[in-house]
Amino acid sequence: MLKRKATASLSYKIFKRWSSCGGGGSGKKGVVFGCYDGCNPGDFKLSKAAALFDSGQSGKLSELLKGTGVPLGQAQVFSNLGDDFAAVAVAGVGPEGAGYDPLERLDVCKENIRIAAGVGAKKLQDQGINQILVEGFTSPEPAAEGASLAVWKYQDLKNPEKRQPLATLLHYEPGAGNADKEEWEKGVCKAEAQNLARYIEEVPANLMTPTIFAENAIEAVCPCGAQVEVHDLDWIETNKMGAFAALGKTSCEPPMFLELKYCGGAIEDEPVVFVGKGITYDTGGLCPKPCDEMSEYRGDLAGGAVILGTIRCIARMALPINVIGLIPLCEHMFGGYATKPGDIVIPSNGKSIRIVDPNNEGSVLLSDALIYTRRHKPCAVVSIASLTLGMRSTVGTAASGTFTTSNEMWFELDRAGGETGDRFWRFPNFWKTYTRRVTEVTGADICNVGKGSGNSCLQAAFLKEFIHEVDFAHIDIGGTGMLASGIGHPYLAAGVMSGRPTRSIVQFLYQIACPHTKGDDC
Repeated sequence: MLKRKATASLSYKIFKRWSSCGGGGSGKKGVVFGCYDGCNPGDFKLSKAAALFDSGQSGKLSELLKGTGVPLGQAQVFSNLGDDFAAVAVAGVGPEGAGYDPLERLDVCKENIRIAAGVGAKKLQDQGINQILVEGFTSPEPAAEGASLAVWKYQDLKNPEKRQPLATLLHYEPGAGNADKEEWEKGVCKAEAQNLARYIEEVPANLMTPTIFAENAIEAVCPCGAQVEVHDLDWIETNKMGAFAALGKTSCEPPMFLELKYCGGAIEDEPVVFVGKGITYDTGGLCPKPCDEMSEYRGDLAGGAVILGTIRCIARMALPINVIGLIPLCEHMFGGYATKPGDIVIPSNGKSIRIVDPNNEGSVLLSDALIYTRRHKPCAVVSIASLTLGMRSTVGTAASGTFTTSNEMWFELDRAGGETGDRFWRFPNFWKTYTRRVTEVTGADICNVGKGSGNSCLQAAFLKEFIHEVDFAHIDIGGTGMLASGIGHPYLAAGVMSGRPTRSIVQFLYQIACPHTKGDDC
């Protein structure tokens, strides 16, 4: 079972490459304030920080908003309100006093703050404001998350003359205490972890090969106190990872197996081990994906990217817990070495896998990594993978599909998703009917497709066959983990990789390492 540790103080190291913030200190300055719904259409109530600002401007802000209000998900920008700011954004925060909604499995107050901070900051950024102060509303952590996620851009490959200046985000709260500042910093830390995952997913596949991913992993986590071990094809074959090796040989880019280690707990504490799918580009192999959809699959390493961002974040937060991330990395291509429909591959436990559909490669890739988790004697194992498109047609982008053998793990994951606004939804717990459909195979022990419908459940059952007796959760991010849709999370730009569910995984580990019965008040 999962073991919890005593609460530890949090500290942060600033690392700018994947930050949502620029490093500049000059240029136009703007501020984001909140506005709550009133009792009647057009009525509103300014947030505490906005009301203080408004009183200093002789009520000009209230006068401008009179009779209109600002609905949740929208923001109005005003100029010429004093000398301190070139522009003031007032963003809708929805109804005042919102709290945790058990039916939605969501802390509505915190999610509304994320939306307001994100929409307001993005409005200012779009108007050329590159110094953006954001009020903490009633909870600075989600405010920092929403703003940091909303202003992040991937523009590394654009002509420097055409790049938009990055915004510098600051916490605006006159008289804020150390607790508010720490909550703001924690929110920035979590958002930057998700932005790191977005960066890894967004980079074109020719510039994010397994080798380059490994270099980014070393650069991202080693300065924060975590370790990275990079294993090559010889090591993979020596460890008899036949399933992984078969997929890795389909490309001229060599496969790699990464072990990321963060030791924040006692040496004797059993670690939580994460396994992440690291397909740096997925063509579908000899059963190729449609050409117009294939570009998105530069993001098929989303599971590995989430683990990388998570370990970097918990290392910066100095959480008292031991965590290991295992990321098998390769390209899945066509060619003479590509696996063929009907091929049989043998992972390190000797259980034969018949590859019925080469386009269902994700579960095959993860099989050897799941077997390898046994060596670390974990207290729990979590796999994260953009595994099935079935998730898009069931829960869509609203939640990541989750299968788990542990009610305790599910409780913590469900709670973490409600805190961060990036929810999980529990699917059937590896029912035997799905196991039979993937194991009753002619001429092999298991197949990578299975019989009948329910592909997401079948793939989860496949993975369960390669895990030893330990608390296990599989998170399928096929609907949430690649391109953001712009629906439901307005602080994540549509058409850009989402980096989900990085913040929820960080929160999950925080709850285990620093146990508390309820989240921070909003």
